[in-house]
Amino acid sequence: MKALKPIRESVTTINEDGSRRMLHPSKVTGPFTRYRALFATCLVAIFVLLPWIQINGHPALFFNIIERRFHIFGMTFAAQDFWMAYFFITGLGFTLFFITALLGRVWCGWACPQTIFMEFVFRPIERLIDGDRQARHKIEDAPMDVNKFWKRLIKITLFGCVAILIAHCFIAYFISIPQLHQWILQSPAKHWDTFLFMVVMSTLLFLNFYWFREQLCLVICPYGRLQSALIDDDSIIIGYDTHRGEPRNRHVNSSSGDCIDCKQCVQVCPTGIDIRQGLQMECIGCANCIDACNRIMGKLSRPKGLIRYDSLNGFNKQRRRILRPRIFLYSVLLLLGAGVFAISARHLHGMHMNVVRMSGPPFYQSESHIRNQYMVRIINKTNQPKCYSIGVQSDQTVQVEGDSIDYELDAMGEITRPLIIQMDAENYQSQFNLEIYLLENSDSESAIITRKAQFLGPNN
Repeated sequence: MKALKPIRESVTTINEDGSRRMLHPSKVTGPFTRYRALFATCLVAIFVLLPWIQINGHPALFFNIIERRFHIFGMTFAAQDFWMAYFFITGLGFTLFFITALLGRVWCGWACPQTIFMEFVFRPIERLIDGDRQARHKIEDAPMDVNKFWKRLIKITLFGCVAILIAHCFIAYFISIPQLHQWILQSPAKHWDTFLFMVVMSTLLFLNFYWFREQLCLVICPYGRLQSALIDDDSIIIGYDTHRGEPRNRHVNSSSGDCIDCKQCVQVCPTGIDIRQGLQMECIGCANCIDACNRIMGKLSRPKGLIRYDSLNGFNKQRRRILRPRIFLYSVLLLLGAGVFAISARHLHGMHMNVVRMSGPPFYQSESHIRNQYMVRIINKTNQPKCYSIGVQSDQTVQVEGDSIDYELDAMGEITRPLIIQMDAENYQSQFNLEIYLLENSDSESAIITRKAQFLGPNN
């Protein structure tokens, strides 16, 4: 097996003839690896358990696409509240910008689902079946025989089962656990669209973690390319201390640096780079190279930290800064998006009402009356039945005609009803404004929501 020699001008996963080279990083142990494993376990547990945890009668995170209800940690949003997603998403985006400017690509190495599932779910399965790094390379380069066939079959089966489980956990965020269980027991043809989505998603997950792997980070994900615009010389990154390490020498002497060129940092890297060549787009900040290098330094009785978390200024023995203009800018934008979302969420009601003018003529006129027709849509976003009443307020004397304006809605129910408002023709002067308000019951005196409308009539 030819040794890999990473260079900055090309990714390590490409051979000289242009073919794909599979990476099989060595297993590494150390503090950062343990912390990442613990954090990854918590994230996977949260991903699996959130659809099971009930808050206010609904899963903690449940996007009910069919009924257009979105339940997020006890808050229920209707499709009409979707405008708030802009502030939520921008808040998340600027949070990522802030973290990147401060701590580099800590998201990629510690929290990205691609890294979490690859390094702490699928990679351990592969090591269990194929063995360590050398054994995996040997199996890959060997011709197909009985041993290789059975190992490939077992790995494909286990990878496929895990991919299917992940797909089902993801689908549970959209159709709930009880409904998912019911659909699993039924014929796939009965819910063929969801079944097809599960098959496609499971296949993509399997292909990604079995074959595509780090190429998702190197080729598809834009985050690595964005880091050049998001970080600066004071951002915390993983790097190699050239002042300590150079010149490299396998034989310890007074003129050599601390780096003995053991290449452990290269062998444990999940993207196959040599961190000693400087900051690179392929680095996901996983800290495997730190644990590997610190273990070697410990064996040599040399100070740890030859490869460490630090800023470019720190590696160059210059002054480090934490507070800088981009940190303030990202903080302000983050707080702005989060603040608007929080204020908007706080003022959400347990119901929603829309009032629109019915299609057709803007008004109807008889000898004695002028009539305007509206359509009222009321949505109950709570888990209990509610009784609502509609009232109309205006500077002019108007009457509400037609069906009853008292409505009873089931839990999470909605109704659409006509609302007919008229006034005496002799009292009409010009168009005027109305306030259509909703009371939670007929005895209530305070409106829980108000909508404005115009009463139209002939142009005098």
